[in-house]
Amino acid sequence: MIPTRNRCDWLRLTLHAVLRQRDVDLEAIVVDDGSTDDTAEMLAEVSDPRVRAIRHGSSRGVSASRNDGAAEAQGEWVAFVDDDDLWAPEKLALQVEAADTTGRPWVYTGSVNVDDQGRIVGGNPPLPPEDVTRLIGRQNVIPGGGSNVVVRRDEFERVGPFDVRLKNTEDWELWIRLADRGPPAWVPRPLMAYRVHSANASLDVAAILEGVSLIERRHGTTADRGVIHRWIGELCLRTGHRGQAVKHLTLAALHGQATNVTGDVVRMLGRHMRSNRSAADSPRHPEWVEQARTWVEEFSRT
Repeated sequence: MIPTRNRCDWLRLTLHAVLRQRDVDLEAIVVDDGSTDDTAEMLAEVSDPRVRAIRHGSSRGVSASRNDGAAEAQGEWVAFVDDDDLWAPEKLALQVEAADTTGRPWVYTGSVNVDDQGRIVGGNPPLPPEDVTRLIGRQNVIPGGGSNVVVRRDEFERVGPFDVRLKNTEDWELWIRLADRGPPAWVPRPLMAYRVHSANASLDVAAILEGVSLIERRHGTTADRGVIHRWIGELCLRTGHRGQAVKHLTLAALHGQATNVTGDVVRMLGRHMRSNRSAADSPRHPEWVEQARTWVEEFSRT
């Protein structure tokens, strides 16, 4: 399921990543959430019979779009990918294999971050399933947002759908519901790329924090506010809202994230000082980045 709105060029690349998945039979359901660009025309030109399109006359949001796509799904598994993210060619096959091996109905993998030019700018190995299960009620420890997890369709139907009240936390809330029924399987390899750019995150901070509070009430948990404020601070930096970034990084430090925030600031200063060089020159986990570099760089030649 690929929800999209006004990102025709990125959607074309994401759709290419989906359709080149190896060793799986799949359908690609694109939900056009009221786009006003050339999305409809681009999709009309796609001749691959595996692609189906659903169009909303006006925007209903990413959660409603995912839910509508899932309702149309015919396969045994469902997977979601945002219209600006990328998958390695073997992502789905390896996740299904991990599920079959473990008997678990949902699977996550690792990710890297890429910028507008397709350069890898970061990424960390994911936590193992036992840590995900232990921590998921306090923070979203599954990397890559909604583009990561693969889940059996019947399991999604039991715990779903995505909660349309939530903004930028809807994937996390669904992972909590899945974890309540049992731990996930994992593929500890960087098999997806999360695109970091100024348009991929809402800065409606009040809505984000309201969503966190809703998750706390619904699941009887207490979110790690330090992690939440650090994430918001990073979103603000991404979109050039430096004053808000300082505010939320300060709040993150006051909520127990001082060491991590200090590291963030040091890395930001380093990137500023070498602004004419790639931000991926000194990744925190170079071995992890190298695992993804070959397949990610293929997209820059597409």
